[in-house]
Order: sequence, then structure tokens, then C-alpha cells
Amino acid sequence: MGSGQSRDKFHCNRYLEGQGPPSLLQQANGELSPSHREVGGAQPEGQMTWVVLHRDLPGFPEDNTLQISYIFPDGVQTDKHPHPGQPFAGLRLCAYLPDNHEGKKVLKLLDKAFNQQLLFTITTDTNGEDVVTTASIPLKTQAEGRSTLDGYPDHDYLKTVRKLLKDKGVE
Repeated sequence: MGSGQSRDKFHCNRYLEGQGPPSLLQQANGELSPSHREVGGAQPEGQMTWVVLHRDLPGFPEDNTLQISYIFPDGVQTDKHPHPGQPFAGLRLCAYLPDNHEGKKVLKLLDKAFNQQLLFTITTDTNGEDVVTTASIPLKTQAEGRSTLDGYPDHDYLKTVRKLLKDKGVE
């Protein structure tokens, strides 16, 4: 993280102070609270980039790590969003994949889903503010093994996310 970026604005290694997207398990089982249900399903304008980190993820000791950065600036909702003309809070989020054959396949699929505007949406959080959050495709936002829901090790994640992307028509 660059020295000019505030940790309060960059959410690579934590969810939005406990108010981030639903866990992988909740998303896979369709267990979403009313505050996290997709309202519009339309992804705002944003950017997706990735780099290779020369360190491994728990459960993938032989592989480097792919760090994916998603950046959505604050903005004003359009007609495709739940509250046109109203402001929404942007998002800076990092996700992680192992840098191996399967991880690279998933990265390509996530890139395709991002370009099809399927990965993020605008929802109203528990404070009543409209924010950018993940849609129905779970992302691993913890590189360390703090939780298998948000981080590694999770040997089923690549298979699970590929299935969920396939269900959305991303192959």
C-alpha cells in the first residue's frame, strides 16, 4: 500500500469494519440478510488490476499469490442503480488467488465477470448509506488464514467460485 493511501479507505485486509459483503458460505447457500440483498445488481464504473506477490497463500505453499485490486470511486447513482441521482460510497478492495493454473483460470473468469458488470453492485448498508459491495460472487479478501470464509486455506474455493461464475454464464 502506498504511503499516500489511508488505511481507512483501503480495505485490502479487512472487511468494511464488519459491514462488508456476506461470507462465501452465506453467498453459496443463498443466506443473505436483507441489508445485503442485491437491489439493482448493476455494477458502477470501476477498475480491476492485479499483481503477483512473491509469497504463498496458506494451503498453496508452492505458489505465489495473485493480488487483485478493485477500485470504485464515490459517485452518483444512475438509472441502473437503486436510487438514481443519490450519492454512493466507493470501495477499494483486494482479493487473493494462488498463482497457479487453476488460480489463473479463475482470474480470467473474474476479469470477464467484472467486464460484464457481475461482481459488484450498490446496496444500502445497515447505516442506511448506499455503498458498493460484492454481488453474488464471493471474493477471498484475506490473504492470511484468519477465516476460511474470507481467507485461506480453502481448497474448495477455486472450484466453488468457478461453479458460481458458470451459473452466471461466465465460462
